[in-house]
Amino acid sequence: MRQRTGVRALEAEHGADAAINALRAGAEQVRAAMTTGGDIGSSDAAADAIERLARDLLAGQARGSLRPVINATGVVIHTNLGRAPLADAAIERIAGIARGYSNLEYDLDTGGRGSRTVHAESLITSITGAEAAIVVNNNAAAILLILSGFASGREVVISRGELVEIGGGFRIPDVMRQSGSALREVGTTNRTRITDYTASVSPATAMFLRVHPSNFRIEGFTERPSLNDLVGAGRAMKVPVVEDIGSGCLTDDLADEPSVQASIAAGVDLVCFSGDKLLGGPQCGIIAGRKALVDRLRIHPLMRAVRADKITFAVLEATLAEYAAGRASTSIPVRRMLRMSADDIEARVQALAASLASHDWRVAMISGSSAVGGGSAPGLHLPTVLLAIARDGESPDATERWLRSLDPPVIARIEHDRVVLDLRTVLPEQDATLARVLRERT
Repeated sequence: MRQRTGVRALEAEHGADAAINALRAGAEQVRAAMTTGGDIGSSDAAADAIERLARDLLAGQARGSLRPVINATGVVIHTNLGRAPLADAAIERIAGIARGYSNLEYDLDTGGRGSRTVHAESLITSITGAEAAIVVNNNAAAILLILSGFASGREVVISRGELVEIGGGFRIPDVMRQSGSALREVGTTNRTRITDYTASVSPATAMFLRVHPSNFRIEGFTERPSLNDLVGAGRAMKVPVVEDIGSGCLTDDLADEPSVQASIAAGVDLVCFSGDKLLGGPQCGIIAGRKALVDRLRIHPLMRAVRADKITFAVLEATLAEYAAGRASTSIPVRRMLRMSADDIEARVQALAASLASHDWRVAMISGSSAVGGGSAPGLHLPTVLLAIARDGESPDATERWLRSLDPPVIARIEHDRVVLDLRTVLPEQDATLARVLRERT
């Protein structure tokens, strides 16, 4: 077997050990097929089958399990699909930092050891108005670090209506227990007043924690103190106010999503948020606020466990630079997708529909809505134009499953028993690829 031309090619491309292991796995599959009555044919046919199975196995291993996909779901910040696609400037910065060494923990002025916690800080503070900032690996780590740093062994006051659970079973009460802090619930699920906070203050109180309910809405008979009122109460009672706004919105153009700047302007002591949601950058958590508090977190023992790496800093700085330069609305994909009009999308849908018309697809353009996603603005629907696609004799489930088998996989959604594609979340440069893989179906 090893003398076959195809086998020698596998060894040259993947290494001898990997090729041998793959051939053994292929032989086991062929043997199992023969045992169950499968007709493999001649010994040459069996060898061909083993080689083919080994080649497919090695190709899959080389490709890896993490693959690029085309997001045609219309969910802009799709957690299962990697959240925010990155700006071109961020991709370029990755290449510049990743291909060599960097001053991650080196002070170029003194020639001595530096701190990685200073990277991106000046951009964050200049954009948000905060005194200081640090970056950790995600927003869950940010809130864990804050609670561990300032509330371990003490009480954290939070409204019952803000004891949220986000994706993956992440629950605020669980994080509190992990940090060693004690939960002090106040108010009710739908109504919490400022007096509920102030009446709960005791020598054990460490902070007032406000959590933005970014993935649900409570409507009807509701009441919630304004952030200004909560900050005022905190100052009067000498209790720090910490806000977790999650989504990382740095603009004020999205309904019901608080901006980081507004929280800082209201006077919160610390605010934490994600970098890979509405901000449109890498997965990370950002803590911004009063310098005295941020500096205490820099040297907390947990900081080393939750710190960000050089690639995260490179992407974050490049993304924030687009905000600082006033280009974010057009250069950052998430911001561009959110601003896209239904008319913009319709023109692209028309072009895709025309390219499929003569390739056995039944297509229809229909009005619909896109979603922000990522636990952000759950009540906001973005008007869009969808392309419904179907083939005679094939169910919507079968079509959707086939789309996922493509290279690259196309992730669509089924709505009203139709497979629909929403081009809001398809990058413009992917339009040609999407049309090609759909047309190539036989």
